Parts: sequence; structure tokens; C-alpha cells
Amino acid sequence: MKYFEDFQIGEKIITRGRTVTEADIVNFASLTGDWYPLHVDVEFAKKSQFGERIAHGMLVLSLASGLFSPEYILKWAFIAFYGMDKVRFTAPTKIGDTLHVELEVIDKEDKGEKSGVVSFREEVKNQRGEDVAVCTTKLFIAKR
Repeated sequence: MKYFEDFQIGEKIITRGRTVTEADIVNFASLTGDWYPLHVDVEFAKKSQFGERIAHGMLVLSLASGLFSPEYILKWAFIAFYGMDKVRFTAPTKIGDTLHVELEVIDKEDKGEKSGVVSFREEVKNQRGEDVAVCTTKLFIAKR
């Protein structure tokens, strides 16, 4: 188990990849009720600056969370998601793009005897290595 004390500033993690599918977009729209035509209407999206449907920004962040959750979160003394700062969607994510996440520990904040907050610079990248979303993710992590 990896505890708050074990995280080092500058430490980096690169996750596995995952390809975004049309089903992901339709299921996310169904779950959230966000049926904005840029995501779900082929003809509307063809006329947009992107030329095709793109994934919802919040879908991209949700997929990113899932990419580091199983392999890492389950091995950390994870307590809770604390929040995100400075979220930016820097490029579109299209159907067929394969995403991975690159995390870097950028800060640690002591929260008392039992826990602390570890801050990560999170870069969600596509198969060409382009950032599609960037943010600071903060996680509550237990101490020993």
C-alpha cells in the first residue's frame, strides 16, 4: 500500500490506453442527458469546426479517471477524490482516439494526523501524444 508519505514531488505515472467509441459517447449522453448535437448528430458535427462528432469534455475526464483508478488507486491508501483545478480541454477527442493519462505529483498538503492531499498535474493525451485535457487533480490519501 502506498501512503501519503510515499509520494514524491516529481514522481510520474503513465497509464494504459483506452480507445473512445461511439458507444461511449451515446452511453454518456444517455446517462447525463447531454444530447448536444456536436456529440451525437453526424450531420450537425460535419458542419462544425471539427468536421465530425467529438466526445463530451466530461466524458474525457471520466475516462481518464478510470484509466488510473484500477491499477493505481487500489494500491494507494486512497480515501477520496478531493477535486480538480484549472481544467482545460485543449483539443477535441474523436471517435477512435486512444487516450492515456500522464500524471505528475506536483504538491503534497498535510491535512493532519491521518491524511494529506496529493496534487497531480494530469495530462490526458491521444495516440499522437497531443494533450486533449489538462488539469490539477487532488486526492485524499491516508498516512501510515
